Amino acid sequence: MSMIKSNLFAFPFLTIAALAVTVPVAGCKRIPDEDANRLETARAYPPASRPVSDLAGNQWSTETARDKRGEAEEIMKAAGLSPGMTVADIGAGEGYYTVRLADRVGEDGRVLAQDIDEDVIKRLADRVSRDKLDNVSIKLGAPDDPRLPEDSFDRIFLVHMYHEVREPYAFLSRLRPSIRRDQDGDSYDGGEVIVVDVDRPFVQHGIPPKQLFCEFEAVGYQLIGYMERPELGGYFARFRPVGKSPLPGKIKPCEFKG
Repeated sequence: MSMIKSNLFAFPFLTIAALAVTVPVAGCKRIPDEDANRLETARAYPPASRPVSDLAGNQWSTETARDKRGEAEEIMKAAGLSPGMTVADIGAGEGYYTVRLADRVGEDGRVLAQDIDEDVIKRLADRVSRDKLDNVSIKLGAPDDPRLPEDSFDRIFLVHMYHEVREPYAFLSRLRPSIRRDQDGDSYDGGEVIVVDVDRPFVQHGIPPKQLFCEFEAVGYQLIGYMERPELGGYFARFRPVGKSPLPGKIKPCEFKG
């Protein structure tokens, strides 16, 4: 309809009848806007080329059950976590990993616990205060941006949450600057992203490893470690940024073969 209005103002001598002949309004069809349901802040990046899992509850399993499997202990060990490190727990939920990461890095280390759910953040803040975790900070993130400080983290943990990221290319691109660089600032020899997820369909809250690898590679990450640990709830992957981050328009989305 905006086209009709502009013609009326530009050519006042045209009649409505003439316009009806030259512009068959009834036959016009609105062109679908592929970005209509996307966050405006993510539209410069390619959309997800595969299904995205609905947000699940924040208690993936009971903490007691997870501890009996030795989940957090094994994951932290595999990630090379040590006292004094600075780490981020993205999608921290009720804080299962947050409190265990805080204990592992010790008083000389730091943990930033992030989530996109404001109610969860409030409950997590209460837990951190109650447990007197002085080395933990809390931050509210966005679905397409973890909002982390630059050049800050030795390890960033994405545990059972990546399959719910609705804008993977925007999210991973904006995650990169927060990973700690080496002393000359040109490479990421020390900082890593740790992903724990499950090899199953997205509707069952998982993501096939090949899809995960492709999406990380598309925005300039290199896979440096992978192992399958079904007894710990899935698989474990380590990534490190390499080279420069591609511009949003240069990112080639991964083909989904479901």
